Amino acid sequence: MELSRQQQWIFSRLARFSGVGLVLGTLFFAFSLTPSLIPRPLIAQGIVSGLSFTAGYALGVMGHGLWRYLHLPDPNARLETYFHWLAAAVSLSIAALFLWRAAEWQNSIRQLMEMEPVSGTHPFSIALIALGVFAFLMLMALLFRRTFRLLSRKLAYILPRRVAYVLGTIAAIALFWLVIEGVLFSYALKVADRSYQQVDELMQSDLSPPEDPLKPGSAESLISWEALGSRGRRFVTEGPSGAQIGDFLGEEAPDPVRVYVGLNAAETPTERAELALEELIRVGGFERSVLVLATPTGRGWIDPGSQDTVEYLHRGDIATIAAQYSYLPSHLSLISEADYGVENARALFAVVYDYWSSLPSDERPRLYLFGLSLGALNSDLSFDLYDIIDDPFNGALWAGPPFRSDTWKRITADRDPGSPAWLPRFRDGSVVRFMNQTQGLQEVPGEWGNFRIAYLQYASDPITFFEPASFWREPDWMHTPRGPDVSPDLRWYPVVTMLQLLVDLTTESAPPGFGHEIAAEDYIDAWAALSEPPGWDEESLKRLRDFFIHAREARIQH
Repeated sequence: MELSRQQQWIFSRLARFSGVGLVLGTLFFAFSLTPSLIPRPLIAQGIVSGLSFTAGYALGVMGHGLWRYLHLPDPNARLETYFHWLAAAVSLSIAALFLWRAAEWQNSIRQLMEMEPVSGTHPFSIALIALGVFAFLMLMALLFRRTFRLLSRKLAYILPRRVAYVLGTIAAIALFWLVIEGVLFSYALKVADRSYQQVDELMQSDLSPPEDPLKPGSAESLISWEALGSRGRRFVTEGPSGAQIGDFLGEEAPDPVRVYVGLNAAETPTERAELALEELIRVGGFERSVLVLATPTGRGWIDPGSQDTVEYLHRGDIATIAAQYSYLPSHLSLISEADYGVENARALFAVVYDYWSSLPSDERPRLYLFGLSLGALNSDLSFDLYDIIDDPFNGALWAGPPFRSDTWKRITADRDPGSPAWLPRFRDGSVVRFMNQTQGLQEVPGEWGNFRIAYLQYASDPITFFEPASFWREPDWMHTPRGPDVSPDLRWYPVVTMLQLLVDLTTESAPPGFGHEIAAEDYIDAWAALSEPPGWDEESLKRLRDFFIHAREARIQH
């Protein structure tokens, strides 16, 4: 039977597939089904499997191309056909075996994180998504190839052929980069920023301006209700009241002070910082025993698990000041507005620290910095050690520090011998200490000085432990002993592990206490060790932990 033109085209394309690329791509696809740091939902698994298959196939094609470039002997046509069929059979067998074990591997993570096991991994859905990713990337590669050839042919009229090929490749790369990064990506970021800004400006129907004149957003406040922004309005109104804290403690407690300035409250970072400082002075923030300078995440969010717990620990005698610097989520803000976030953090720290350091040392509150994720990075970059060395603030708590933090990377690399990368010990803990969900800050031997830096991190956090270098080498945190929340079935595979961790960065599937989800009870232990609030023993701390655990469980049930 004679084939149609379309069928002939399809078979010709299939015949061009590289057998080496197919085998290597299938191996990478199979490795992508093994566990990484956190459980992967269906779509995330399909994407990482598609990326892995594409990477393996591309490496196979490149390897075969290098073989031919070196004029090494090729098998005859008949043998090559047999090899293609054998490669297809082996690939299908490997893929089927790994897909069959995928649920077991995912459950090895879920068991560590006390999650319900999954009974299956939807292999056909994963394969379909992976094929879709592969087809899209192959289409982009085909488009790039045609662009490169067109430019090279045009240049070959006026230049030597080899020079034309080199310049054609450079020109094609530049053109694709300009279109993707300079046009499509920039336009998408502008659309996202505009959309998130509109969401931020929406007035929540379940919130109303506070009547207390000492609350930001009230009629007497220097910061209007509208200027607080969506995140700021929730931050200043939804924290625990003095009455709630007092009910738990069995004693009277003042309302904690919270000051927040939204991104649209003033034009420049310095103006917003000065406005926040004036409001903090107006509401008596410097009359409290403790002052926390909190740096939000990308969209201006401050983790209630950290803020509520420290306010209970200090019996309401605490003030917090924060300023929004972006409308975008942290991962987008880190890409597009990294410098702006640092500029805002530095402006707020400068005005607060200058005022705080001008006060008599026995009359001012103890000053602590706090940041989660991108907030931890920007908080770290908000001050210069040489500017504060004569009059240092009291300490900092940085939770889930992102892998881009230079301070965190330097301390981890220079850790004391014998301490693991996922829970380092640095110079016997005299200044910097690390903790996770199983080991607290106080368990580090030696004396902690007056200036304290605390890192709260989980070994299963991809935001912290992503490494671009895992493309070609095994990360230190995978060495024995491993973190208590890292699957024993996790293995390092070149290229694939980096792609797994890259997809993990954008996946939020871990429960509180694992991954990038910091649990309130761990914040309690961190703040208690760092700031040493008076009147708390282990029994009362356990009662506070149980209080927040039960509150979280109640929210989940509702």
